Amino acid sequence: MTPSEEIDARIAARDDWRGATLARVRALIKDAVPEVTEDIKWRKPSNDLSGVPVWEHAGLICTGETYKNAIKLTFARGAALEDPAGLFNASLTGGTRRAIDLHEDAALDEAAFKALVRAAAALNVEIRAQKRLRGA
Repeated sequence: MTPSEEIDARIAARDDWRGATLARVRALIKDAVPEVTEDIKWRKPSNDLSGVPVWEHAGLICTGETYKNAIKLTFARGAALEDPAGLFNASLTGGTRRAIDLHEDAALDEAAFKALVRAAAALNVEIRAQKRLRGA
């Protein structure tokens, strides 16, 4: 099963607001960065549905963790991103990551979210280019 098929299965297994929210967020990510790749990381051998869906382009853009009361979208380099709409509402004190916790019936500014995803992908491309220039 491909990572995309695994994410499909996770969404289908959640027949509540969490599955619908994860499906919508996934569609927004793919719309914002059509070249995005999907993967499942941090698996546990004892659990077939373990691991975390991730979206990448020239590096990790964000993860999509499913909890009982929230979908947590963690942006790997979120602290370096402008967030004029104030979407980041979790993991605000660290120097690297930022997260968006989505709860049932919570509205998401889809245009602002897509802008964050595009900015994260662009930052990854920039960092990769800088590393190449330095010969890293």
